[in-house]
Amino acid sequence: MSLFGGLNDALLRMTWLNDLVGAGVTAAGLDPASRLGGSVQFFVYDVIKIFLLLAVLIFAISYVQSHFPPERTRALLGGRSGLGATVLAALLGTLTPFCSCSSIPLFIGFTAAGLPLAVTFAFLISSPLVDLASVILLASIFSWPIALAYVAVGLVVAIVGGTVIGRLGMEDQVADFVRKVPVSGEVATMTRAERLAYARDQVVEIVARVWPYVLVGVGIGAAIHNWVPQEAITAMLGQDKWWAVPLATLVGIPMYADIFGTLPIAEALVAKGVGLGTVLSFMMAVTALSLPSLILLKRVVRLPLLATFTGVVTLGILTIGLTFNAISGWFI
Repeated sequence: MSLFGGLNDALLRMTWLNDLVGAGVTAAGLDPASRLGGSVQFFVYDVIKIFLLLAVLIFAISYVQSHFPPERTRALLGGRSGLGATVLAALLGTLTPFCSCSSIPLFIGFTAAGLPLAVTFAFLISSPLVDLASVILLASIFSWPIALAYVAVGLVVAIVGGTVIGRLGMEDQVADFVRKVPVSGEVATMTRAERLAYARDQVVEIVARVWPYVLVGVGIGAAIHNWVPQEAITAMLGQDKWWAVPLATLVGIPMYADIFGTLPIAEALVAKGVGLGTVLSFMMAVTALSLPSLILLKRVVRLPLLATFTGVVTLGILTIGLTFNAISGWFI
């Protein structure tokens, strides 16, 4: 095993933690190879690993993000247009650990500041879909090629979606009050102590927001991994089923969860033989097209623009899901 592989197993996959939890399960009188013992080991190991990684990653990333408050992000994007601005907005979206609902106030601020729709929607799509913490968590569960592939496809959806919406000329479909929201041009400066306090507060805030989804997601993942027969999963969502990607996308839309809650489910589905593209489609639908976020977005845009946004993103997710199912052998 290479040095990188060893470090990846120790620091991200935390194989030592899985062994430790397995020993604890055995000491408690359960067989890790049994359904019940395996479920307990899966649940305890994934919960501890995800929260440990979340705390460390959010603290580090939030410290970096303290240099890029919304006002500075607007300033970076202000005055830019075209594909370059759209790509920059999608990249900046990856620096914000926001769910789809909490991204909408930023979307309002960007629109009020006069940024083009292509830019604001690229950010709106990218922000909940891809962030640095989720990339590392993906690598801890799957592999770096899959994690980087997820980032790439998420950025493609954001850039293409923003570009298409921008070229349709639907500026009149934004609610009138949005453009009248006062915009502050001041960029607050923070001391090192304030940045550390901000990073600490972000850890508390985000963990407090996502812990129910993590527990539910890990619970569902444990049930799928140890109790649902592989034949039943592959019969419904097998890689050879043409309907697997559309079904996973439709199932994901009504749900509301951060990507951290969907990762254990994705892990269990892949272990049961579900195609990588199907799993990615489910994750992307949950994070980018959740029903609560669409309801909130309806308050700031009119129905034609909302339908266009939903349709463009859904088409992008379906295309990427089907493509990745076709080439998943490159990653797994």
